[in-house]
Amino acid sequence: MDTFFRTHKYLVEHIESPVTRLLMSEIDWRHRLIGIKGSRGVGKTTFLLQYAKDNFSVDDRTCLYINLNNFYFTNRTLVSFADEFQKSGGKTLLIDQVFKYPDWGKDLRYCYENFKDLHIVFSGPSVMRLKDEESPVAECVQSYNLRGYSFREYINLMKGTNLCPYTLEEILQNHEQIAKEITSVIKPLAYFQDYLHHGYYPLFLENTNYSENLLKLMNMTIEVDILFLKQIELKYLPKISKLLYLLATNATSVPCSPNVSQLSLDIETSRATVMNYIKYLKDARMLNWLYSENEDFPKKPDRIYMQNTNQMYAIFPSNINRKALCETFFVNNMVRDKDVLFTTDGADFLIDKQYPFKVVAKDENLKNDVKVFQAIDMMDIGKKKSIPLWLFGFLY
Repeated sequence: MDTFFRTHKYLVEHIESPVTRLLMSEIDWRHRLIGIKGSRGVGKTTFLLQYAKDNFSVDDRTCLYINLNNFYFTNRTLVSFADEFQKSGGKTLLIDQVFKYPDWGKDLRYCYENFKDLHIVFSGPSVMRLKDEESPVAECVQSYNLRGYSFREYINLMKGTNLCPYTLEEILQNHEQIAKEITSVIKPLAYFQDYLHHGYYPLFLENTNYSENLLKLMNMTIEVDILFLKQIELKYLPKISKLLYLLATNATSVPCSPNVSQLSLDIETSRATVMNYIKYLKDARMLNWLYSENEDFPKKPDRIYMQNTNQMYAIFPSNINRKALCETFFVNNMVRDKDVLFTTDGADFLIDKQYPFKVVAKDENLKNDVKVFQAIDMMDIGKKKSIPLWLFGFLY
């Protein structure tokens, strides 16, 4: 146990989290079992350590961070470790890489039901389905998603500002004044293209090749998170990787409904398997998909986008369609907590079944008299229903 406390102290003392993530204030920390999901590279480990740093002194032995990737847990159960920790005065156990531990769900459920004074916060990949009926922790866990940096967080990090987030309703009702206030402090468009290229993942803080590291993370997501958790044989890895590339090809040019029959021929598998693979990629935050109203999986989606614009540049460094880039940014910000539907009824997207939207890229003609909201690329300050696209990066 002392070894883990020494590691905990070192990590907390050396943690560097230059911007406070909005999720930190959105979590109800009073709950005794909290799951933090997120794709690789978004900063889940940093998030756990920052929580420890903000709420406990480094010598406070009531809080402990552990990583279940440690070989120690191949010969020690999580239940017995948690039992020893709480009997020695432990109150908060922060568990990283929980999915690497066999029967993690059953052990966490046991700890929740039997160690009433123990507060457990654990992290895992997005592909984990904590609230599914078959999950042992479905009834007792509070699950949250940690995303990559928003455009707002990126600006705050780069310029040391403290710009606040806005709700969608606040933006729709008062976007002109909000944009004027922000642009009086900073010029968002001066940072927008950099964010689209390399601002979503904290990787850009490292003195390494961003795109190469992101490609490694994307491959690890498929190789470890999807194959391991979905128990898919390694021999099918090339099929899933090829499928992602084919989907990305369309998503970076003209996002459309996937041709599942052609994809099944291309990767030499059944249509049903193609749809399952697409769902796995979506669950792992590699893709976003949109359906029309009253449509859903297992039917094929109406539109498929890359999950974020940084992925587009990592796979295709050049020749990315600007319209596809802008729509990807818009959709990724909206799907965080909004219902986003594909529609052709005078708009491209229907948000929460009440706000129709079109995304207008910088090389498109702008319509001044419209009945739907427009998210306009490369616009500083909007007017009426024409809203700067960058402002939707302030939703979190």
